[in-house]
Amino acid sequence: GIKVESMAKQAKFQPGDFVVYPAHGLGKVTAIETRTVAGFELDMLVIEFEKEKMTLRIPLTKVGAAGLRGLSSRKDMQDAMKTLKGRVRVKRTMWSRRAQEYESKINSGSLVQVAEVVRDLYRNAEQPDQSYSERQIYQAALERLTRELAAVDRTDEEKAQEKLESVLSAASTAAQAAAAEAEAAAEADDVNSDSDSDGDDGDPKEEAA
Repeated sequence: GIKVESMAKQAKFQPGDFVVYPAHGLGKVTAIETRTVAGFELDMLVIEFEKEKMTLRIPLTKVGAAGLRGLSSRKDMQDAMKTLKGRVRVKRTMWSRRAQEYESKINSGSLVQVAEVVRDLYRNAEQPDQSYSERQIYQAALERLTRELAAVDRTDEEKAQEKLESVLSAASTAAQAAAAEAEAAAEADDVNSDSDSDGDDGDPKEEAA
């Protein structure tokens, strides 16, 4: 009735809007409804996460505190794509600590931070395989990015993932070529000196951040 309409007008998000919830990624607002909880009427935003087959209800007053945000703009998506092409930064810390950092980036709600995780954990065919836990975190970050790109581009997830992987592959190949070139140049400089370079130190993945 009238109450729902006036309430919906005040709400930041409307039914049909895509939203991003930090802990779960991309969802869709399906309704705004009023529920009576402990004798109080609460206006709730109903969000459906299709992939997880899950529905969340968040009181409108808690939407900000929950870190809910709207779908990224094209500019945000361009920034994320630029991040994918950036230099890989892998800290030389224990994997368990890095894994925690990656998880908190994925759940930050920030598209650029999710893109950083995808970039830092990406491996192309010529590179050593990821460990099981690296692959799990990589897949979680890639899925988040893929779903949001598909929604922004109004395309399906398969096309969105292909687009991301081609950007990653090109950036990785370019980084490897640059590293090989730098190594060749260093070796040429070292021809007259007693260099113990075995040509195996140029993996850009291992550089300290």
